Amino acid sequence: MRTILTSLHSKYIHSSLALPCLASYCGLDCGEMLIREFTVHEPREAVLGRLLNEEPDVVAFSVYLWNRTETLALVDALAVARPELRLILGGPEVSFDGEELFARHPGIDGLIHGEGELPLKSLLLAWRQGLEPEAVPRLSLRRGNQVVRAEDGPVLGSLDDIPSPFQAGLVDLDRGFVYYETSRGCPYSCIFCMSALDKQVRSFSMARIQSDLRLLMAKEVPKIKLVDRTFNYDSRRARQIFQFILEHNHASHFHFEIGAHLLDPPTLDLLDTVPPGMFQFEIGVQSTHEATLSAVGREVSLNCLEANVRRLQAAGRIHLHLDLVAGLPGETGQEFLASIDRVAALRPDHLQIEAVKVLPGSPLRRDAAQLGLRFDPNPPYTVLATREMPFADLEKLRGISRLLDMTWNRGCFDNFLRQFDRTCGSLAEGLQRLQAFWHVQDLFRFPMSRHDLFLNLERFIRQMWDDPISQDLLEALAYDYALYERVQPKRPPAFFNVSLTAAERAWVKDQVARVTTAVRGQGIKLQHFAAIFSCLPEQSGRTLLLFLYKTRSGEGRTIEVVRQETNE
Repeated sequence: MRTILTSLHSKYIHSSLALPCLASYCGLDCGEMLIREFTVHEPREAVLGRLLNEEPDVVAFSVYLWNRTETLALVDALAVARPELRLILGGPEVSFDGEELFARHPGIDGLIHGEGELPLKSLLLAWRQGLEPEAVPRLSLRRGNQVVRAEDGPVLGSLDDIPSPFQAGLVDLDRGFVYYETSRGCPYSCIFCMSALDKQVRSFSMARIQSDLRLLMAKEVPKIKLVDRTFNYDSRRARQIFQFILEHNHASHFHFEIGAHLLDPPTLDLLDTVPPGMFQFEIGVQSTHEATLSAVGREVSLNCLEANVRRLQAAGRIHLHLDLVAGLPGETGQEFLASIDRVAALRPDHLQIEAVKVLPGSPLRRDAAQLGLRFDPNPPYTVLATREMPFADLEKLRGISRLLDMTWNRGCFDNFLRQFDRTCGSLAEGLQRLQAFWHVQDLFRFPMSRHDLFLNLERFIRQMWDDPISQDLLEALAYDYALYERVQPKRPPAFFNVSLTAAERAWVKDQVARVTTAVRGQGIKLQHFAAIFSCLPEQSGRTLLLFLYKTRSGEGRTIEVVRQETNE
């Protein structure tokens, strides 16, 4: 019997962890197991052809928010093209479906609810022996015109029962990116998260974790993203894994989802030794409104979280990604804006805002009507209105989220955003004004280059403020532009002051000559641009800044800034 395990990813670089784990657990007892991965962007006919050309007996799909629609369309096509083919669905997006899914898609033979290893192996073993499985826990099966669902049963007691798919060579390590799990489950009960249904946390053994990590680090996989819901739920265990990585890693970058409030002093001390750029932490703050955190079952100490994030940020060794979730029950638009300001004050490297997804099977979905939540009935089930926040408020927050992605998360607007915060009284207040301008100008509709983003920010500043306020903002914008875009001396944007005196032009000429001599023979291309600044922080009076752009083949561009304070 030949079984294909497959999924449709949102991007080619993504790879599945579920499929190799299933294949490894099923093993040779279930017959031939093939893993085939595609993307949602590939033509359905092409994917259909590739699957059928393998002549499988069974095709099992892993279904998620981003691929439900495309997967079900593919299932329908497979059932028509080869009616005898057995089709199985599993994954978080269909775990809470039932008979109605079988009715809408007559090609589906089986549906796995929740963790898949045990039910999939039981099903495939029975089919390989020519039998119909009897009462397999967490499995629904079509039998004639009926759908039979067995009672729910336990999940794997020991995760080590899953042979390592990495050691077995079942995971593609050549995409530059792999997912890895050291545990399943979460000790918390946030009602918007599927992990609220599984409070039991199970960990692979430390020997198994270290063996897998040693292999991945030896292969120098560029990025390893750990998918543990709360990696540091056990501080001692987390430190042991951190320490192992620090002792053996040479080239890999690691991404962890952590609870910042759980970081204890010994862990923070260890993290002070992490080489810059090796670790990235994703920290779900979700909200700083205490009543909302309580309403969603997220009991954390915000003061502890903030103190620990500040310590990590001060050390400057770990890339910090902080998340806020809009549309949670009990939070108004103004209260959410206060959350933005409070989290922005922590100066994370990445600040993400997402509207809550009202996921099938989650407690939030169960209680949505009672809580006054309205949401899109189709994936990804985004909240559209709450009792405290109408659609218009959520739409504004969606715009603010996109503006943060364009500015804060690009890392190219630090000086502008700091001045913007000071000018408007708070970052959130400034973002509200910017969102309104972007909306009126219809700028959210299309992608925008970084150069055009600078120019549109200039338009916004000039429309909103007169001198001297506008001058402060324009200078901050100009400084950021010169640091991240090579300015064309003959065509600089209008927010630059290029009115140099004769003495200043002579100074620029001397500086460029000096640097040209210094880099001669090093294969460096030197370009330059000079402008006058008067309002930058820690500056008194008129200042001439010379930006020296040095480009070497294969190494990219570096920028050196030379300052001459004229005090004129």
